[in-house]
Amino acid sequence: MIDLSSDTATRPTPAMRQFMAEAPVGDEQLREDPTVNLLQEMVAELTGKEAGLFLPSGTMCNAIAFCLNANRGEAVILDASAHPNHSEAGGPAWLASVMLRLVSGDRGVFGAEQARALIDAGGTHSARTAFISVENTTNRGGGKIWPRENLAELRALADEHGMRLHMDGARLMNAAVASGVSASDIAAHADTVWIDLSKGLGAPVGAVLAGPRDFIERARLLKHMFGGAMRQAGIIAAGGVYALRHHVGRLAEDHANARLLAEGLAATPGVSLAFETVETNIVFFDIGGTGLTPSQLERGVNERGVRFGANYDFSNLIRGVTHLDVSRSDIEQAVAAVREVVAEGAAVHA
Repeated sequence: MIDLSSDTATRPTPAMRQFMAEAPVGDEQLREDPTVNLLQEMVAELTGKEAGLFLPSGTMCNAIAFCLNANRGEAVILDASAHPNHSEAGGPAWLASVMLRLVSGDRGVFGAEQARALIDAGGTHSARTAFISVENTTNRGGGKIWPRENLAELRALADEHGMRLHMDGARLMNAAVASGVSASDIAAHADTVWIDLSKGLGAPVGAVLAGPRDFIERARLLKHMFGGAMRQAGIIAAGGVYALRHHVGRLAEDHANARLLAEGLAATPGVSLAFETVETNIVFFDIGGTGLTPSQLERGVNERGVRFGANYDFSNLIRGVTHLDVSRSDIEQAVAAVREVVAEGAAVHA
């Protein structure tokens, strides 16, 4: 199956598996796992932060960051399309007890003045706005990279009002590679940031949350509270270590393949791209002109050995995400599969 549904579909390479099998381990909860410690140090240095914490998932990274960047009943500003609002099972409300003040940005990116309108100092009848959260790259925005000027303006706004800035950097390395700007320079605008290891980097599991040392110490308590203790976790942390050493530069191949996918889809009758540009590894395309529903197209391409993501709440949009396990040839086969299904649909409706 050529799986373009998500970059979480990556599988560890044989070399990564071997590296994981040989990784030294210890009790990570007691801070005695050398491989976990190494990974945390690598991500802290990569993002320019004082310390890092290896966690089972990016969702847990956001959950802990939301808990620690705001008090219960306070508010966070974020884009309406952001992951915590759509895909974290109500975690901000259930775990952090924070209010979401939503911005309608452009492809998930918003400006300082949009955020300023949602800032509240708090009082007896209103919740204080405690922090701003950004997603870089944006998922539902089609892998858009946050412009550095937007981040700088939000940083200044946060400082002006005594707020924090959190970065959901699930695909931060995609942003760094595509923009040519280091991850540390991008993350410098944020107080707290995390990167996912199991997306384009190709590790099988995990994410690392980074920030000030005292923040990470507090995060350790919530990690345990949320069930994040993993004990001899060096085996899986090693996947992240290997990925950071060997899989960062190759993300450019995924970006090139995403552009190839977009070009092929745009040339298919009845198919149009949701966004004019493809900046990283995510492509949204609209099949409204084909006469097919997303489920019909998905079923047709599945029969041809291709999978896209068709479970979005956009009426005719489908998502394709390139990654380590998808080659240029795979992209060509995927485009051919879409064209065959569209042609069959057109013949039925003729």
